[in-house]
Amino acid sequence: MAEGLEIRAVEPGELEELVPLIGAYLRFYEIEGVGERRIRGFFSRFLAPGDGGLILGARRDRRLVGYACLYWHFSSTPPAETVLLNDLYVVEGERGGGVGRALIHAAAEVARGRGAERLEWATAPDNHTAQRLYDSLGATRSDWVEYEIDL
Repeated sequence: MAEGLEIRAVEPGELEELVPLIGAYLRFYEIEGVGERRIRGFFSRFLAPGDGGLILGARRDRRLVGYACLYWHFSSTPPAETVLLNDLYVVEGERGGGVGRALIHAAAEVARGRGAERLEWATAPDNHTAQRLYDSLGATRSDWVEYEIDL
């Protein structure tokens, strides 16, 4: 783990510290118009303990420097629970220092602890920095092509 880093579940009393990081993550992916109220309402369901998932926070000197949001879900190929690492964000100034790697390792431990068959995630095709990290972990690129319908 990166020197001086603590990784643990984000608790309800820590939501206000998390909201700006989620906002920065959304701006990174050019998602506009999502206010803090909506962020609080949506992400509060993943605060420990949470039935839908879990947010892991990375802290250095008690300051939140990154987070990973995990969603519990299921797959039929193979039929099993999987854990979706849906969001991974590290604040500027901490990137490249092992925070993202530590969050992914912690997410894998959470998934193993749940008995999940795999940890999976996606990133934007042009996010080459993230892809270098993921490739260095020995993660396998999926052959699947994702589709979505805006509702």
